[in-house]
Amino acid sequence: MKRAFRKYHRTLAIILAIPLVLTLVTGIAVSLIGEWSLSLGVSRSLLLKLHTGEILHLEKIYPILNGIGLLGMVVTGLSMSSLFTRRPQTNRTP
Repeated sequence: MKRAFRKYHRTLAIILAIPLVLTLVTGIAVSLIGEWSLSLGVSRSLLLKLHTGEILHLEKIYPILNGIGLLGMVVTGLSMSSLFTRRPQTNRTP
């Protein structure tokens, strides 16, 4: 079972790397430009269009896909971590 989850986790990580990094970087850049008034050489509106997926006309589904992908990564990662498996109890006799 863990082998299957590792396979799914690895595949999901490869697929989700680009959109998640794009969302991460553009979100940070928008905050830097908007809140701290830094000039990064790129307009804030362009960064927001990239951040929301509007530039590819995916603004309605892009956040949902990012969320579902992250949820899949969390589920497969937690299942591999052995946090929820029962350990056999050892009988200790005094």
